[in-house]
Amino acid sequence: MTRWALLFLLLIAQLPARAGEVVFTEVGYIGDDGGPAPGPDQYRNPVLAGFYPDPSAIRVGDDFYLVTSTFGYFPGLPVFHSRDLVSWTQIGNAIHRPGQLNYGANEELTRGLFAPAISYHDGLFYIANTCFYCDRGNYLVTAKDPAGPWSDPIWLGFTGIDPSLFFDDDGSAWIVNNDVPQGTMRYDGHRAIWLQRYDVAARKMVGPRTVIVDGGADPASKPEHVEGPHIFKHAGWYYLTAAEGGTGDMHAQMIWRSKRVGGPYLPFPGNPILTQRDLDPNRRDPVTSTGHAQFIRLRDGSWWTVFLATRPYRGDQYKYNLGRETFLLPVSWKDGWPQVLPRGARVPLLVDRPHLPHATQAYPTSGPMRWNEHFTAPSLPLQWMTLHAPQAPWFRTGAGLVITPSTVPLGVQGIGGGVQPAYVAHRLQHHAATMTVTVAPWSPAVGERAGLVLLQNETHHAMVVVERDEQGLAVSVYRRAGKAMPATGERLARVALGTFDRPITLGFKLDAPVLDAYFVPTGGDRTPVASGLDASLLSVQTAGGFIGNTFGPYAYRPPAPGSAQ
Repeated sequence: MTRWALLFLLLIAQLPARAGEVVFTEVGYIGDDGGPAPGPDQYRNPVLAGFYPDPSAIRVGDDFYLVTSTFGYFPGLPVFHSRDLVSWTQIGNAIHRPGQLNYGANEELTRGLFAPAISYHDGLFYIANTCFYCDRGNYLVTAKDPAGPWSDPIWLGFTGIDPSLFFDDDGSAWIVNNDVPQGTMRYDGHRAIWLQRYDVAARKMVGPRTVIVDGGADPASKPEHVEGPHIFKHAGWYYLTAAEGGTGDMHAQMIWRSKRVGGPYLPFPGNPILTQRDLDPNRRDPVTSTGHAQFIRLRDGSWWTVFLATRPYRGDQYKYNLGRETFLLPVSWKDGWPQVLPRGARVPLLVDRPHLPHATQAYPTSGPMRWNEHFTAPSLPLQWMTLHAPQAPWFRTGAGLVITPSTVPLGVQGIGGGVQPAYVAHRLQHHAATMTVTVAPWSPAVGERAGLVLLQNETHHAMVVVERDEQGLAVSVYRRAGKAMPATGERLARVALGTFDRPITLGFKLDAPVLDAYFVPTGGDRTPVASGLDASLLSVQTAGGFIGNTFGPYAYRPPAPGSAQ
């Protein structure tokens, strides 16, 4: 740490905070998964590393815009801009006001905002989305500027998930989405793709709602969970693309086409056009679960697609902590059909760039990265999130991140309904990463704790914290690895802390499934707290669900005896 950085931390530590508040002066991150570096005319996959699933992207003139899912996090649905399809900069969030959308009462983190789809027509941007387990389901939000502000929801009134809005050449608008089929489901996972017209002026669905795909590309094979549909038009054909096989390693992208927007849609005989499900599961550096693709045509006539995939760090398909990430690949055409990868081909991690001028990013979204956040702006940076929308102010920025500890621990199952842990989150973006928070001097009461969290969901997370227990001040490591554990977690390690009169840095070092915890007093030496912890407990395989890890500052105080939660 330089002399000036040390002086800055000491000055912030002396800024006034209200009684009981905790001041985090800095969050730091270093991530590097190694591998070959891209050349000057190459890019690295994924283009958005970490928990950026279900990508949807469009071109408007020379600009590209992309949006991804966020589930139970707020703000929701990050909006990115790029000029070259490779270098993405977040410019906003489509769900950015606490009163804009109710995620639902007491819903888990894996609920909330599923699979957004962005579109543009006549000067207006649209995002179609599903609020899963919310009262009203599918909706649109609109904005003249994709950076926001975005409108309140326009509720659409139909069931199912994954709506996508398509504008035809005549200006008519259509919404395609996943839902249960007509009649009785023939097997578990049997789904259909539905189509209905949307009246832009009246802002409502009109006309009949019809099934255009029943089951999937090959109904006789009983394909599961056909979802994430998009329609686009090319060379006089309407193309429908959707994924099948669920979100695991059987995920595959399919394509159909029709001469009419309403169908009938005939599947490509060579489906799937993108999958990794046929590859050796023991291959080195696997990319798995590819699908949920959307196609983009460039001005030069070339085609590209964004899609999700995962990068397991060892054998099993679900052994990953990063979540589903956003990848980019070129699309080729043959005999009127698009192809992303031939069967048996691996997703490349280094790819030749599109023929577009190189653009810059506000901060890197892939590859090695190193950053420090001091929270000097009057609001949280766009990429930071909380668990559901704050219903009352409990943090502020400007001179560090100042948090009022919550009496709600991270382990509360279902975090809606106005209750909320005091946790501010950033996406984990590497298998090999070091994460730190620096905490200003603070006088915790017995049972209070503040520090750094690495979180998969309510039931699976780890934290390294400064706390006070019956024996005095300490730095401790806690873990929760299942519903049977206490909501506050179990303590794995404790190191006594003699004094706390200068800032302390708390850190996690992650190396795929291995996690170490440590702390560094200002001007002091690095002190281990726990080593060799099993970080695979935070993987989808163990924790369940389908979201990625986040990390960040956290503060908790136990409720007063006899108080209601």
